[in-house]
Amino acid sequence: MKIKVPIFKFAKSFTGLCICFILLVGMVPCARAQEVIPLQKAVALTLERNLQIKNAQLSESLDGENLKQAGYNRLPNLNASSQGSFNFGRNIDPSTNQYVNQHVFGLNGSVNSQFLLYQGGLLKDQILENKLLVDVDKSSTAKIKNDLTLSVITTYLQVLSNQDLLKAAIQQVDITKQTLDKVQKNFDVGNNTLADLSQAKAQLSTADLNQTTAQNQLDGSVLALKQYMEMDPKTDIAVEKPDISKLTDVKTQYNAQEVFSNAVNINPDVHLAELQKQAAYQNINIAKSYYYPTLSMFGSLGTNYSDARQQVIGSTSSIVPIGYLPGTPNQDVLRQVSTQIYGKYRFTDQLSDNFNQAFGLSLQVPIFGRFATRTSVNKAKLNYQIANNNAQLAKNTLNKTINQAVLDLRAADRKYYSAQQTYQSNKEAYNVVQQRYSVGLVNSLDHNTSLTNLNKSEFDMIQAKYEVIFRSKVIDYYLGNPIKL
Repeated sequence: MKIKVPIFKFAKSFTGLCICFILLVGMVPCARAQEVIPLQKAVALTLERNLQIKNAQLSESLDGENLKQAGYNRLPNLNASSQGSFNFGRNIDPSTNQYVNQHVFGLNGSVNSQFLLYQGGLLKDQILENKLLVDVDKSSTAKIKNDLTLSVITTYLQVLSNQDLLKAAIQQVDITKQTLDKVQKNFDVGNNTLADLSQAKAQLSTADLNQTTAQNQLDGSVLALKQYMEMDPKTDIAVEKPDISKLTDVKTQYNAQEVFSNAVNINPDVHLAELQKQAAYQNINIAKSYYYPTLSMFGSLGTNYSDARQQVIGSTSSIVPIGYLPGTPNQDVLRQVSTQIYGKYRFTDQLSDNFNQAFGLSLQVPIFGRFATRTSVNKAKLNYQIANNNAQLAKNTLNKTINQAVLDLRAADRKYYSAQQTYQSNKEAYNVVQQRYSVGLVNSLDHNTSLTNLNKSEFDMIQAKYEVIFRSKVIDYYLGNPIKL
């Protein structure tokens, strides 16, 4: 029997299917591609975006400006000033310095300059101190970068470790499900008891819990890595897994004293403490400079104007009697008297006529300043002693940390070796138990115990593997070697 379908109905149904397919595709949101983050990129993004580093770099810029200003302080200063005033009633003419009783508008201006010749080497010491402070800031920035780099590497390795733990947990869930399925079938035909079935279900619940725990740990470590890189928590990322087979190439034997001898010259903590000690010593010299006299050279230019001041523009002469000769009362004694004629004193003429200059040296000798300088020197010396102790403390801390890191690496290597042996033994034991359990020679309790031991030994081996890698990278960090996986 043949079923005939009209062509127009088929075309109609096909068109409808195409339209539905297009609508469904349009309704599905575009999936964003997962971003793969290698270790080097994770470190680079952290160093690029981290706000601590940006603040440290801004501190460098601030102290750089202070250093520039310390150099500029060697230059002479130059100041200009002017003052205009209206005076009423009886007052002093600012131009003639004479009392007048009228409205007076006065104007004066001056230009002054001063150049420090000597003050106990203050300017030189301030420049040296500011140079050291710039170096301190640079070392502090390097320290922050190194610490963040190590933290990112630690978190990155934690993500890799948690990925392997989750993978192992998922595999154990699959194995447990297979076991439960087999027990269920045997129970159905009467070959296993209810206790066997209950134990298999409990084993699956435990495996599910281990998988959930591993997933939560992985999510937490990925979130921590995103936070270091200043990423949106919603960003979908995946870490690039290195070739773990290269684990055999990891160096695990170091001499702690040799590592310390190399690390002490490049460690940012030690370098920072040494620079702070040098800056504290330089501050003693700055404090002592105030014991010495200050010798300065100065110069000034000035002029003034007053609208009350008048200028002689001419004169008149006249003959006036001033008395008579004795015995000749009718004959007067005459004298020629000149009278000056005053007119407006022009603004530009006054500025030119009143122009004055001054040049000289100024010497200030400190005699008694209520022991302020001595106190400053004593405080600077105490700060230097503190900085010196901090520098030695940084070296001691580095020495202890490196010795501990070397011991931790050796212990992690031995632990990883033992974990491998334990896992291999448990794997062989489980294979034997599995075979015997299949033919009914082993009960479910022994089978579940063997599986639990295998799961735990695999988790321990994975964690030990990444611990060896991490401990070796810590040594590379102190040696200043580039950290790569």
